[in-house]
Amino acid sequence: MPRPSKQARSRVPASATPASADRLELMQTFLRIVDAGSLSSAAAQLGTTQPTVSRRLQALERSLGLRLLQRSTHAMKLTEDGARCYERAKELLASWELFEADLRGASDEPEGTLRVVVPHAFGQQLLVDPLTEYLRRHPRVSVEWLLHDRGVDFIADGIDCAIHVGEVQDPSVVAIRVAEVPRIVVAAPSVLAGVPVPTHPDELARLPWLSLRTFYRNELSLTHVATGEVQPIVFQPRVSTDSLYALRSAAVKGLGVCVGSAWVLQEELQRGRLLHLVPQWQAAPLPMYLLYPYARFHPARLRRFVALMRERIPAALAVAVRRG
Repeated sequence: MPRPSKQARSRVPASATPASADRLELMQTFLRIVDAGSLSSAAAQLGTTQPTVSRRLQALERSLGLRLLQRSTHAMKLTEDGARCYERAKELLASWELFEADLRGASDEPEGTLRVVVPHAFGQQLLVDPLTEYLRRHPRVSVEWLLHDRGVDFIADGIDCAIHVGEVQDPSVVAIRVAEVPRIVVAAPSVLAGVPVPTHPDELARLPWLSLRTFYRNELSLTHVATGEVQPIVFQPRVSTDSLYALRSAAVKGLGVCVGSAWVLQEELQRGRLLHLVPQWQAAPLPMYLLYPYARFHPARLRRFVALMRERIPAALAVAVRRG
């Protein structure tokens, strides 16, 4: 959001004061407009129309007798009064939510919609059972289960929580480490046709490779389980993808060697369509986190979701790996 305008305050005629509940809704809409960066984005996140969002903004400005936003065809920026209103509104709404939570107490029943971003493979398979358990426990909650592997903009996208695999670089979010995802080296038997079974990473580098762009592209390192020796491997992948399932499919087709999450590959290993190569060497496991924005108050639906996932994710991952 652009910095507040330096122009003099622009006041608008005050009108009759709306009810307190209405004012809270108007302030919530104003905060969403500022955070989203536009009326249309705010409307999409609130599940309403742009004219409705515009009317709410105008109603809040009339109620306060102040111009909060300066809008043109191509830009929108806070006025000085708008910047003050934004900060105070955040504090007021956070205090109101804390007030409601205190009154409801620990028995507060989760309700509303929770928007969660989950990596594709995990969201389609491994975490559906914990999600089902969460929804059965809390029938008044609905979940938008959004599958993608890119970074999350919690404010702009209106996301409540993300399940993330890999290191976290964003200092503005709460990051709870819940598990580690083991990774193994695999290939189809056809990749080894006429070639001795590799026993050392150096021999792997001579084979065709596949890469999972999210975590490695043309090099990676393997660590010997017993000695701790680290061996780098450099290669030019025949196929590069950002999908764990596509990586598995390409490996089964015999297109090359790959490193992937052990739980995703176990079924194909059991069926003999993939072979576990150099089992005494391992790629570093990937950390798995629950992420959500810092706030003075988090709704019950988010708190209960985080608590359940902290408990269920490690167990689900362990069971999936043991199946091999």
